[in-house]
Amino acid sequence: MHPNNFDFDWDNWLWQLRSSLKSRTDFEKWFTLTPEEKIIFSQDKSEFNIRSTPYYSALATDHPEDPIRKILMPHALEFDDGNQSLEDPLNEKNNNPTSRIIHRYPDRVLFLITDMCSVYCRYCTRKYFTGHEQNLLKKDELNNGLKYIKSHPEIREVILSGGDPLTLSTEKLSQILFEIRKIDHVEIIRIGTRMPVVCPMRVDLDLVKELKKYKPVFLMTHFNHPRELSLEAANALELFVDNGIPTFNQMVLLNGVNNHAVIVKALSRRLLYLRVKPYYMFQCDPSRGTDHLRTTIEDSEQIQRELWGKLSGLALPQLSIDIPNGGGKVGLTPNFEVSRNESGRSYQGWDQITAEYINPNPKNILKPIDIDTYSNEI
Repeated sequence: MHPNNFDFDWDNWLWQLRSSLKSRTDFEKWFTLTPEEKIIFSQDKSEFNIRSTPYYSALATDHPEDPIRKILMPHALEFDDGNQSLEDPLNEKNNNPTSRIIHRYPDRVLFLITDMCSVYCRYCTRKYFTGHEQNLLKKDELNNGLKYIKSHPEIREVILSGGDPLTLSTEKLSQILFEIRKIDHVEIIRIGTRMPVVCPMRVDLDLVKELKKYKPVFLMTHFNHPRELSLEAANALELFVDNGIPTFNQMVLLNGVNNHAVIVKALSRRLLYLRVKPYYMFQCDPSRGTDHLRTTIEDSEQIQRELWGKLSGLALPQLSIDIPNGGGKVGLTPNFEVSRNESGRSYQGWDQITAEYINPNPKNILKPIDIDTYSNEI
């Protein structure tokens, strides 16, 4: 709930950004701080910026164990490195050929067009870059990024990230999209954003109409908990999909926030009902200050196993982990194999039905495809 006598223009997204909670004084107007929370406000904040929109703060309760509060509120344990603490867990700096470009996979690049977010989630994987509030990239950074993309015809997809691209004005975002769309070999543009979650009033008809001009544009949003799916957030998501913008969700498994199959199931079903595909369920990256929020791999795999067969494939997110130091994403799938031999393998499904899948007789296997025959068609 917002403070009493609070002067606000609630539905104005720029007001939400201007009125963000940043200091201990700001947070004490909304929350009764615990002793642990008070500690971090008395420490040097240089580890990671602190910021939350009034809207997102209002989704949290004043209980210390509230799941949304754990996402937005700094904690003293952020100064404990725990078992693994990496400044750049995805090793992006070693895949950074020019300022603001991350080229890890051959056919796609990340373009970091701003370092600003409207909420600085405490588990952020890009703390080395995000939160310095330089906002829009400089003109030479934009030009160098575009030049790099143009000079690499293998790049088919550009992912706009940061920071949060939707913290930029629609006009500035449109200018960047316009320049990218002039590059012939770029087929897909993705936009990674948490604004529908933390500031859904940012999503209006002007924005979605502008994005539609540069189709295909895919929106990758980031809901972690069913409580984040307010009426305002749901309306923002439906505005995207109603205007032909495919929308996917990427969640992160967080200890004490959403690490239970029931919570994941509720979030996934609600997203799918809104025509948003639950896409990834990420293992939390070991960035600095996140040890207390990370689940174990074993717990994460157990959540995925409990969802398997009990949740429609349309609603089932892929459990994935980013291998530290730049190893890339790999999927974590429950192991249903019971045994194997030369003729096939035995499996036991989610409902305990066990059966063997037998491979075809080698005598019946046709000649393999000669890919060169079809090379002109591919």
